[in-house]
Amino acid sequence: MKNVGSFLKMKQDSDPIAMMTAYDAPAAKAAAEAGVDLILVGDSAGMVVQGYDSTIPVTLEDMLLHSRAARRGAPDTFIVTDLPFLTYAGDFSETLAAVKKLLQDAGVQAVKIEGSGETFTVIERLTAAGVPVMAHLGLTPQSVGVLGGYKVQGKTEQAANQLIDEAIEAEKSGAFALVLECVPWQLADHISNILTIPVIGIGAGHKTDGQVLVYHDVVGYTDGFVPKFVKQYANVQSVIKKALEGYVEDVKSGSFPEESHAFTMDEETAVKLYGGTPAK
Repeated sequence: MKNVGSFLKMKQDSDPIAMMTAYDAPAAKAAAEAGVDLILVGDSAGMVVQGYDSTIPVTLEDMLLHSRAARRGAPDTFIVTDLPFLTYAGDFSETLAAVKKLLQDAGVQAVKIEGSGETFTVIERLTAAGVPVMAHLGLTPQSVGVLGGYKVQGKTEQAANQLIDEAIEAEKSGAFALVLECVPWQLADHISNILTIPVIGIGAGHKTDGQVLVYHDVVGYTDGFVPKFVKQYANVQSVIKKALEGYVEDVKSGSFPEESHAFTMDEETAVKLYGGTPAK
């Protein structure tokens, strides 16, 4: 299994980091077998698999459930889990309790925290306590209400300079890596060059130290909106739809189940129970 030192070396060696967001055992298993370097159990599970319109309703219990499932699917892969909304904005003892559950009960290796400002103090304190923390800047979905929607960040000179300052502060706080979401590629390139920790992009162009996408987006396991930064490598939703339609049609027509799908008992037992062999 890789560790935080592995990812630092990958940056130093210009070896791109492939991270995948997965929420359950089958997806995590598939990602691990495909050779991803680490798995993110994202609170985007709230939107992708729970049906919410944002990540705000996602709870710590939700993240524990998804993290345990991912760990069972990928027992030998480094896993990072998002700390959900407001679990790191109040009493630090509550944050510590949440992190303890994720690391000890769910078996993940690190946590990811969105935002800047006081968030850096939290990162510093968690790191001092021995917890690997991944920072997340740019478009931070938990703050989408404040940001005014899902928009590209850092497009103006002022906003870009602010993101640069925040990225530097994230590294100083002890974060072992930084996710940059939905920022111009030139800005992501610059930040990747000035930081010594790996920068993993999503909607941040091709110049970062690594990339992350959501499993469901990559395999086409959705039929709704697909973000501009996503490349779909398959369309399994269409295959699933066709399979389910075939099942319904077979049930309605009586062609499923066939004799090969049924179990039977010996004829003597059938005679005793029913007075004769039931019609097939």
